[in-house]
Amino acid sequence: MRRTCLMAAVLILIASCPSFSQEFTQYTSRTDLFAVDFPGQPMIKDITWKTEYEITLPGHVYSVENARGKYSATVIDYKDTEKIHTARVEECKKRGGEGDECMNDWRGDVQGSIIYAAWQFFQRNAKVTRYAWYVSDLIEGTQLQLLNPDGSRTFAAIHRHNTRLYIFEATVPKGAPAPGLFQQSLQFLDDEGKGVRYRSYYTNGYSEGWKFPAPPPPRQR
Repeated sequence: MRRTCLMAAVLILIASCPSFSQEFTQYTSRTDLFAVDFPGQPMIKDITWKTEYEITLPGHVYSVENARGKYSATVIDYKDTEKIHTARVEECKKRGGEGDECMNDWRGDVQGSIIYAAWQFFQRNAKVTRYAWYVSDLIEGTQLQLLNPDGSRTFAAIHRHNTRLYIFEATVPKGAPAPGLFQQSLQFLDDEGKGVRYRSYYTNGYSEGWKFPAPPPPRQR
């Protein structure tokens, strides 16, 4: 009888525990070319993103919030950055502007997009406990960890692949383990929906013949 009661109690505990009640499943976005494991089906919202140099770009937020915490993937497409900045320069010159006033900042806006996105985390009411260079499938980015006032922890990774900026963020309750499945499941996809992995680091770095998006290095798959 005691054994039966004990088993019943264990089953109740398992059923009510967040680690069992919300299973992680892979979510794939063919629109924004990524895949990641979410603890549930994400909601999708269209957004606009103001860049460091104050142009507005379109994006999407994929988010799940439940007992496991808050999970999101924010994707901003920078493909029209050069066109928007160039049009702004032309308007500046028409108004009689000159010199730095009419500088075309599109390269800086793209190249600094990861750092600018990271800076938004530094503005929060939280203690940054980790800020480091990071790669996922050899695609460079940055990684942050924050301790929030309520004891919850936020884990974030920011990458740029092709023309898109990706911000992956998970906030877990106080005492909960790090969101390992969410972090480790991340994949970037090509136009055919296949996961990519490069032989060397993928970076949109600046050079004399700077191109955006950067020509990708050879792939392993």
